[in-house]
Amino acid sequence: MKADKKQPKEWTWFDHPQNIRRLRLGFYIVLVLLVLPDFFIHKHTLFSPIEGVPGFYALFGFIACVAIILISKVLGYVLKRPEDYYDR
Repeated sequence: MKADKKQPKEWTWFDHPQNIRRLRLGFYIVLVLLVLPDFFIHKHTLFSPIEGVPGFYALFGFIACVAIILISKVLGYVLKRPEDYYDR
């Protein structure tokens, strides 16, 4: 029998640390560019004075996402069952 030849590992764009840094920097730039117009655009209908603060919706969205992740982790621990739960 022939010995199996090892396949060379296929490198992707994400395997290089330099590319990861570039991607992260690009994401930060996009985030800043998305919040920047908030300082210059007039908001017509405000239901609360806090909505007029520049960047409010970006901060609100970030806090909401963090809350969803934390609540889902707690629910995971509360709803966890033993591995053989359905085998009984």
